[in-house]
Amino acid sequence: GNKLATSSGDTTVKLWDLSKGNCILTFEGHNHAVWSCTWHSCGDFVASSSLDTTSKIWDVNSERCRCTLYGHVDSVNSIEFFPGSNTLLTGSADKTLSVWDARTVSKSSALF
Repeated sequence: GNKLATSSGDTTVKLWDLSKGNCILTFEGHNHAVWSCTWHSCGDFVASSSLDTTSKIWDVNSERCRCTLYGHVDSVNSIEFFPGSNTLLTGSADKTLSVWDARTVSKSSALF
């Protein structure tokens, strides 16, 4: 569509309306820099990963954090939804990849 999600060193995730060229929503809740963010294919959720060792799933419609994913012990440097699914993959400076079920907020596996 015409919306873009960006991550920032100022601890926020911002949603932008590209057709108007302005920020339409700012998510605040991480305690350190946000390294990465990704859209869910339905367009209603954005997930983010941070230096604060957590990832978050943001609900665009309610404009709130839906949940926080805990499990890494170092910076979570990347995050990505698997296409067309509720599965998330996170990559961390703790040298692990984790696979998460976004519906149940549970880690289904970790790869070292």
